[in-house]
Amino acid sequence: MKEAVLVVDMIKDFVYGKFGSEGAENIIEPLAHFLKEGRERNVPVFFLKDSHRERDQELQVWGQHAMEDEEGSEIVSDLKGLYDVKIEKQHFDGFYDTGLEEELLERDIDKLIITGVSTDICVQHTAAGAFFRGYDIVVLEDCTAAISKEKHEDALEYMKNVYGAEIESSKNIIEKWKERG
Repeated sequence: MKEAVLVVDMIKDFVYGKFGSEGAENIIEPLAHFLKEGRERNVPVFFLKDSHRERDQELQVWGQHAMEDEEGSEIVSDLKGLYDVKIEKQHFDGFYDTGLEEELLERDIDKLIITGVSTDICVQHTAAGAFFRGYDIVVLEDCTAAISKEKHEDALEYMKNVYGAEIESSKNIIEKWKERG
């Protein structure tokens, strides 16, 4: 299997800003470490980031956030440069109306390791998009976060039960990478 990492919405508005949380801040360090380990092993990293426009439907529900070309939609500084491809999105699902699927197909990727925020919204919807397209899915419990621990845990359980996602820790994946050489 050829795998890739998806980093979902680790941007200023979702870490420190309007929808920021302590949980999101707490995953920066393990996520940065995981991404560095993956890049050493040539595992491609795709950074999906909200980049909304005034007409986006999501703004009707959540109000203005992560607006295109504004500071709130910028990648948090600790993760800048730790990706191969950056994909802007206007919807919860990182596949919907983006070039993600084409990028993955171009690289013959069939397994996705999903990280980021929010576990119960954009991570879960991106996992759904991956499932419907036939990808094997791994979600890193220590490199994803939601506004609350309960929402995080419920979303992990949902993705496991409904999409067959493996719920793993970044440490376990790194160990598997090391075993493979």
